[in-house]
Formats: sequence, C-alpha cells, structure tokens
Amino acid sequence: MGHNHHHHQTNVDDSSIWKLWVSIFLNLTITLAQVIGGIIANSLALLSDAVHNFNDSMSLVTTLVTKKIAKKEASSSKTFGYKRAEIIGAFANLITLVIVALFLIKEGIERFIAPEPIDGLTMFWVAMIGLAANLITAALLWKNSKDDINMRSAFIHILSDALSSVGVIIGGWLIIQYDWYIIDTILTILIGSYILWHCYHMLRETIDILMEAKPENINIDELKVAMADIDKVCGVHHIHVWRLDEHSTLLESHIVIEKEDLDEMETIKSSIKKLLHDKFEIYHSTLEFEFEPCNDHKHEAAYQH
Repeated sequence: MGHNHHHHQTNVDDSSIWKLWVSIFLNLTITLAQVIGGIIANSLALLSDAVHNFNDSMSLVTTLVTKKIAKKEASSSKTFGYKRAEIIGAFANLITLVIVALFLIKEGIERFIAPEPIDGLTMFWVAMIGLAANLITAALLWKNSKDDINMRSAFIHILSDALSSVGVIIGGWLIIQYDWYIIDTILTILIGSYILWHCYHMLRETIDILMEAKPENINIDELKVAMADIDKVCGVHHIHVWRLDEHSTLLESHIVIEKEDLDEMETIKSSIKKLLHDKFEIYHSTLEFEFEPCNDHKHEAAYQH
C-alpha cells in the first residue's frame, strides 16, 4: 500500500531532430572527401579520420532513431515508456567508437613498422575541410548535449573528430615542410587513444544506468536517515534507488509505522514524497508500509527510531 503513480517525464527537444539531420549530411560529406583525399595522399591519418567520421554518421543515425523511439508513449507492455532506448543507443555508439579507436591504433602501429611517403598538401587541405564541417556540426549539437547523454555521446564523437582534424592539419604542414612522414603514424595513435579515454567515462555512466546502479549524487545512508527522521516513521529498510534514464530517478522502500498511526499513513507518505522530491530529486517512488519490519531488512542495514 502507499504507491505513487506519478511519472516524471522529460520532453525530447524537437530542435535536436533537425540538427541531427544536418549533422548526418555534413558527416557523410566529410567522410567521402576524406576517403578520396586519404587515398590520393596515401595518408593513414586521413583515412582513419574518414573511418571515424563514418562511424560518427552512423552514431548520429542511431541517436536520431532512438530519439524517435523515446518519444513513444508508455504502453501496457512498456509501462515506463521507451526513454531507456536513448541509453541503449548511447551505449551502442560508444562500443562502436571503442572498436574504431582500437582499429586506428593497430593500423598506426603497422604504419610505424613500415612507413610510406605521404602527400602532405592534399592531407592538409582535406583536413581543413573536415575541421570546418566538424566545427559546424559540434556547434549544432552543443546546446542539446548538456542535458542529454545520447546527444552528448554524439557531440563527443564530433568534437573528437574535430580535434583529430586539427592534428591532421598540423601533421600535413610538418610533412610539407620537413617530410616528417612518421607524424602521420603518431597522429593516428593519438586520435585512437583520445577516443578511448573519452569512451571510458561515458561507458561507465551508461552501464550504471542499464545495470540500475545507485546514482552517484545520492548517498543511501543519508537518504535512509532523512526518511527515518520523518514524523511517525519508525523504520526504513529494503530501499532501492536507480535511474530509468539520465534524468529520471526512481525509489522503492519499506516504511515501518505504528498500528495506531494507520489513519495518518497518507500524511506520512506525502511527507516522505515531498522530502524525496525536494532534497533528492526523486520524482517516482513506491512506498510499502508495514507495522513490523519484514524479513528483507535482515539482509541490509535498517534505520529505526
């Protein structure tokens, strides 16, 4: 008894949809230019950037599809709706990016062992075109990336490619000036390593959400004490806190009260929910009220007066 049926919903920003379409077009254009330029210049760094950009395009397509899915209403089979589709999409994007990064590092090591001459001028100008298009794309996605993990993963894709384009531009100039062909190999390995570093942190967050781990911003002990301090609450146990998506935190817990306070259960429940909402930003909670602690509390710490 004592269930809250209110679901906290976050609206998908429709402006992000057209931005994704423009970004996909720009990235496919960059990819084509870099493949042609990489073959002509014999630049592994440029071809690596093309592979990276193509993966960016696919990640943006994935982001677009999952955003469409996430807007679907909840149903009898998907009672929480489809918001987690965005987390799954972000996870898929990051996994593919890790694979691409490892491939770039492998190719760079092989080129280090057997270096080849490179047309620095073609490499330079194609990278300049790629940088311009990536900066436009990054600017389009920046605002939405601040509040949306899926858009943020796409933004990181684009930003990392823009930075790698800067490296390729510098590398092309060094090859033009000094014939330092090894710089192409160094850039390839650096680009791959940079991608892996970013993926590690974002993968941790997406995996935590998919595994229904406790949000980092919530201290369970502090939460239990605060709930137990509510007037007429005798104990709190069997508490679980997890995230449905990046924005929605959920809670379930058992609350122990005295039998003589049964008539005040709704007042107690409202007080707890206000605390959860105001202090911990938990908008959906399921509270089960008991007169005696159930067996669940034997396996975890319970807070009682």
